[in-house]
Amino acid sequence: MAPPAHAPKSAAQAQTFTALPPPAKAGILIGLVALISAIYYFALHQPLADEIQQSVQQHAQLETDMQHARERQQEYIALREELASREGLDRANLRVLPEDAEIASFLQDLNRLAETSGLAMRLVEPRPEEPEAQYIRLPVSLHVAGRYHQLARFMYNVSRLERAISLEDISLQNPHVSGEDILIDVQVLATTFRRPTAADAAPASSSTGG
Repeated sequence: MAPPAHAPKSAAQAQTFTALPPPAKAGILIGLVALISAIYYFALHQPLADEIQQSVQQHAQLETDMQHARERQQEYIALREELASREGLDRANLRVLPEDAEIASFLQDLNRLAETSGLAMRLVEPRPEEPEAQYIRLPVSLHVAGRYHQLARFMYNVSRLERAISLEDISLQNPHVSGEDILIDVQVLATTFRRPTAADAAPASSSTGG
């Protein structure tokens, strides 16, 4: 007589599990859940959490870099505006106190202003330069003739020139009546200025050395 056929292994295991008491079944189920949870945690959750943490750190670093970039941009804009302001101020200062004498331009301005003010220019006599500590004086002796209000207009127009000009030693002479007007002769020393250059300092240093 042939021996009885063995039941499939899975069926036997199922019968064995079924035959287990409820506490054992619960323990096995809890173990399986714990095993699946551990596999999920280490295989899926932990790498994802690490990636999220890295992304958060990268985002924070990018925010910091962006903030620094904004600060540097603001500093650059402020420096650029300050530089532009200084360049404009330097250009204005050069117009007020140029490095070159520009006597021809200076005399042209005086003649133009005298003419537009109604004065008659009788004499224009440039004088030698007069070096000072921080600047060099460029005096010009003027002799003009006209009415009082024309002289006042001339002085006002001279004061509005960009270049620094001083009107000194004003002398009113020979007032006389011409028609309904009183005319006067005026002698005045119109002085402008320029900046000293290296060429101006060279003779002084060489004479001091000798």
